[in-house]
Amino acid sequence: MGTDPPRIALTGLSVLTAYGRGMGALADGVYSGDPAFGPVTRFPVSRYRVGVAAALPGDPVLEDELVGAVGEACGEAGLTDADRAATPLLLARHADPAVARLPEPGLATAADTGVAVARRSGLLRAERTYNPACVAASNAVATAAAMIVAGRAERVVVAAGYLVDADNFALFDAGRALAADGQLRSFSAGRKGLLLGDGVGAVVVESLASAERRGAPVLAHLAGWGRAGDAYHVCQPHPEGIGMARAMASAARRAGVPLTSVGYVNAHGTGTRYNDSAEAAAVNRAFGEHAENVPVSSTKSLHGHTLEASGLVELAVTVLALQRGKLPVNAGYLGPDEQCRLNLVTGEPLDAQPEYAMSLNAAFGGANTALLVRAA
Repeated sequence: MGTDPPRIALTGLSVLTAYGRGMGALADGVYSGDPAFGPVTRFPVSRYRVGVAAALPGDPVLEDELVGAVGEACGEAGLTDADRAATPLLLARHADPAVARLPEPGLATAADTGVAVARRSGLLRAERTYNPACVAASNAVATAAAMIVAGRAERVVVAAGYLVDADNFALFDAGRALAADGQLRSFSAGRKGLLLGDGVGAVVVESLASAERRGAPVLAHLAGWGRAGDAYHVCQPHPEGIGMARAMASAARRAGVPLTSVGYVNAHGTGTRYNDSAEAAAVNRAFGEHAENVPVSSTKSLHGHTLEASGLVELAVTVLALQRGKLPVNAGYLGPDEQCRLNLVTGEPLDAQPEYAMSLNAAFGGANTALLVRAA
């Protein structure tokens, strides 16, 4: 890594959640403070402990939604057909549970979706597919930026998607990870667990020089990124948040700014006992005394846990916060938990004008990511 901070721009961004299609729908939903959770109708849930998720009506097709999101992001970025044909795709999505039921497993994989999305979107190729759960999309965004810094690409499209499905719903319910009270209460006393949500999105990650050359709109800058593992436990995060703290420090170091410059943290905040306390420990470890001042919220409490798409949906929320000067609430909050000492945004969205904001994600096996975003 050189001494100069990376010059990476986000020039196109599209998102789909239970609030609807587009950044406008996401903003309206998130800033309303009203969670999008409701009864699941996509598949039968009567035998489960929990029957709630943040899901769109009907049964949308993931590949079609990914293609739509890529098209919208590329359109906003002003990419021509020739630009698209020179741009690779990084995809984050869940491995299709139907594959395991095939008579010859391996004939179809998550990577096949990437090939199809790239072809249907007119992109150069599907460079790579990520499916390690909750850091898939944020890991892909970090890789896209690293490819650009290394001169391997001028721009990269990152797409991500997860639609609430029967297999994963059953898995989380059987593991008693879903919130029985129907609310995802990140960092709150009395939190009961997570709730799943639909999420699909795409972002055009581009060198600033390329964006300026094309006269493209810059939505925000990707100032830095950090990735770190702690390998503490197959499911549980390190209780002291060591890996997540390292990821945050790495992102700030790459951007060439102190963590005290960060004016908002969009936390992973799954509403589970171990994740939230470990992440709170990580923020306090990384930020030190500044942790008392930096506003924090987990918008999973509003749009649900979108698994592989989490990093992209929450990047979109982080960009919105910088653009609109308004920080979303940490919904479902019942009161402080001594294990989650954070400066949480509760009650109403907070008016603020931070120059930098950070989006955090973590996954089973001790994977941690931090994306540091600077206002355009």
